[in-house]
Amino acid sequence: MSIIKEKTVTDQMLRETAARMTVAARTAPKARGIDTFEIIIAEGDSIIKLAERMGRIAEEDDIPFFKRDAENIKNSPAVFIIGTLIKSIGLKRCGMCGFSGCDEKNNHPLVPCVFNTGDLGIALGSAAAVCMDNRVDNRIMYTIGQAAMELGLFETKVRIAYGIPLSSESKNPFFDRK
Repeated sequence: MSIIKEKTVTDQMLRETAARMTVAARTAPKARGIDTFEIIIAEGDSIIKLAERMGRIAEEDDIPFFKRDAENIKNSPAVFIIGTLIKSIGLKRCGMCGFSGCDEKNNHPLVPCVFNTGDLGIALGSAAAVCMDNRVDNRIMYTIGQAAMELGLFETKVRIAYGIPLSSESKNPFFDRK
């Protein structure tokens, strides 16, 4: 007789959901079709390292919710993380970033392009929708993205990032937090 324990099934499903989230985020609409994303999935020791970094940020900068979020992700078997480069999309006239167009904005490489951040928001929504479709508990957290950037987990120069931890507990652990 062969028995498969629930934890084995749920952990595998959460990893598969994270993979589907990657596809959903990658294929989400982007301004002028320009892709500025890097997507990673953290598991096991990588989640612990993220949580540790989040805890250090909480202590270093006296930001308690980083510690709260760090505790939240420790029991997640998979954390989806997406970040964007800051890269203008080549418009002659826009001004939504505060500059007249991309040529002027490019003189200020750390000022975000509104299209990069807008595209990131759309991709996050697409990824979270996959969680909903699969009945997977989740929460979008900037704290995870911050820790991922500080740990150098991205191969590119990602400047804005978010993470989405996944869970399949009887109650969503990412809400009603202390």
